[in-house]
Amino acid sequence: MSTPPETTPPQTTPPQTTPPQTTPPGPALAGSATTTPVPAAGIDPRGPRAGAAVTSALLAGVLLLGDGAAGRALLGLVVLLFASGVLLGPARSVLGVAYRRLVAPRLRPTTEREDPRPPRFAQVVGLLVAGTGLALALLGVPGALVVATALAFVAAFLNAAFGVCLGCELYLIGLRLRTRRA
Repeated sequence: MSTPPETTPPQTTPPQTTPPQTTPPGPALAGSATTTPVPAAGIDPRGPRAGAAVTSALLAGVLLLGDGAAGRALLGLVVLLFASGVLLGPARSVLGVAYRRLVAPRLRPTTEREDPRPPRFAQVVGLLVAGTGLALALLGVPGALVVATALAFVAAFLNAAFGVCLGCELYLIGLRLRTRRA
């Protein structure tokens, strides 16, 4: 009689979970920290850069149009795009969805992912800068639209052209300062 072959039970590995980290309750809210899990999947880092390229082009258009009605309207569109990034996050914002549907399918897939919180905070900074410039322009403050647009353009262009996200860096500095105090 032959003996049956030895079988080893299949090995199972426990599902990988990301440990909770202390994070702010939202991208623009400071103060008491709460424990929230780090997003496991993350976002394609090329998405925010593509969005920054579109934003740079729109902001360049605002600078070319100047402080007239057309410049204000175009800056209003940019403010709405920043607001969608703040409210919906970089992946579900208007520019994030456009990237995912129109651009990403034409690129090689990537396994690289990044935490969406720094780009979302960068959207908050962009919203504050562009929104303040638009509000001051509507109140009649001379030069406010051009100065705010130029600041936002520099930040968006640095991200689009060189991958340097100033708002993301501000987020990380704030995180380090908050961690140091704890």
